[in-house]
Amino acid sequence: MNKTNTMKTKQIILAVAILLLGVLIGKFMFNDSSQLVSQHKHETKEEHWTCSMHPQIDLPEFGACPICGMDLIPREDGDEELSYNSFKMTKNAIALANIETLVVGGNSKDGIHNTSILKLSGKISANENATAIQAAHFGGRIEKLYFKSNGEYVKKGDLLATIYSPELVTAQNELIEAMDIKDLQPELYKAVRNKLKNWKITETQIQSIERNKKVITNFNMYTNVSGYIDEVLATEGNHVNEGAPMFRVSNLETVWAVFDVYEQDISALKIGQSIRIKLKAYPNKVINTTINFIDPNLDTNTRTISVRATLPNKKNELKPGMFITSDIVLKFDNSTKNFIQIPKTAVLWTGKRSIVYVKSGANTSIFELREVQLGNDLGENYEIISGLVNGEEIVFNGAFTVDAAAQLQGKKSMMSVEEETIKVVELIEVNPEFKEQLNLVFQDYISLKNNLVLTDANKVSASATQALVSLNNVQMKLLKTQEAHKIWMEEKPKIESLLKNIQSEVDVKTQREAFIGLSKSMIQLANNFGVHITIYVQHCPMADGNKGADWLSLDKKISNPYFGDKMLRCGKTIQTIN
Repeated sequence: MNKTNTMKTKQIILAVAILLLGVLIGKFMFNDSSQLVSQHKHETKEEHWTCSMHPQIDLPEFGACPICGMDLIPREDGDEELSYNSFKMTKNAIALANIETLVVGGNSKDGIHNTSILKLSGKISANENATAIQAAHFGGRIEKLYFKSNGEYVKKGDLLATIYSPELVTAQNELIEAMDIKDLQPELYKAVRNKLKNWKITETQIQSIERNKKVITNFNMYTNVSGYIDEVLATEGNHVNEGAPMFRVSNLETVWAVFDVYEQDISALKIGQSIRIKLKAYPNKVINTTINFIDPNLDTNTRTISVRATLPNKKNELKPGMFITSDIVLKFDNSTKNFIQIPKTAVLWTGKRSIVYVKSGANTSIFELREVQLGNDLGENYEIISGLVNGEEIVFNGAFTVDAAAQLQGKKSMMSVEEETIKVVELIEVNPEFKEQLNLVFQDYISLKNNLVLTDANKVSASATQALVSLNNVQMKLLKTQEAHKIWMEEKPKIESLLKNIQSEVDVKTQREAFIGLSKSMIQLANNFGVHITIYVQHCPMADGNKGADWLSLDKKISNPYFGDKMLRCGKTIQTIN
């Protein structure tokens, strides 16, 4: 009995122990699982997703970017508050956009230099010191003119013209009479002969008159200059006075290489400075010469001066009007410690201002917009006068992409550096019927613009065809004021020509180039005559080779016609026309 009780007691103790162990294990497992679930829920709740190319996207779940369709990536935590000029890009976005940076200053090729190259553009022109005028030796009617067009070459002694001259007829009669009394009055005979010589009548011609004793009615006139004709100033059949210019010629054995130099570069140039000239007509030809003239007067319109060099041209290879470029070595004082230059690709233009993007620290992906003041144009680089210091890291490749990222994040960018300016235009009152007709042109223009957004050349061409029909249906006679009439006469031919260009083109790139001018004229008409609907003037700074271009839209939301889906939202509204 005792043995039996002992066995039962052991079994009970073992069962209790197993039960307690199970409870402990279960509690541990369930608690841990609960904590994991709770932790997972917490992580899921806190996790955010963004786009590598559009960092402003912030979504709670994985998916596709609503702007570009790319797969979203986890947003990094710890994004600090940034200034209005600064913003952050993901490392993935930087890599995809091929953004490259460099450190300014130091002894590298992008830093401080004591020499640099200034590149200039210009053209060949005639040497004005070798220009001459062929004048008429005597007055009369031009019976035959042997040189009638510009560009012809004349050589001294060539037959220039045949002229009937009453004065010469009289002088010949005087010579014939003087011959009979030359023994009695030799001075009179000599004076009459010299009069003919002063009119450039040759000795052979004079002897022929004396021998034949017959008056010549039409005299040959011969050239006394050599060169290429720049301008013909006489006409066959017209009368010409003694000494009047017949044509102007240029001797092209030497020519001038003329360059326009901007005001800020003048101090770097001097007479005698070496210059290396290249010709677009002869890509492999290089001419080494020196500057021999610097114009003392500044052109106040272009803010440039003329600089020239004289070039030999024995083979007549250099033609006036040819485009040329030059390299001038600029030397700087080694004591100039703050001389910094940066690649031109780093600079973005906004009106009269220049900006660059500076990277904040070597191991960060934070960029800051910085306005800089440019100095000399150094070929592929610009001199920096202010805005950067040695050791700062700037973007030199992909600056436009960085700026686009700034725009998308609502940060200060090249498009927002200058405050938006709204043009104030006084509308011209026009006939309502005219405005209705013009409104149809605007509608066709908007259709054309929308098809450019779609990058559909065929539809763009069709829209241009319809716009031409609407344009030609506008009745100019409805305009009653001289001011309105003048504006329409100026803009209508431009619009018609550009629409025809767009209509005939099959390349959307060429259509977009014509659309730049078309938009300018349409904006002009909208500002002067108004439209029946609210319309927006919008601007893209990257269009037209980064010069910037405008267009009209019915929607304030940007849909870029110059780039289509490649940069659909690039731009801003700069004016509202009601």
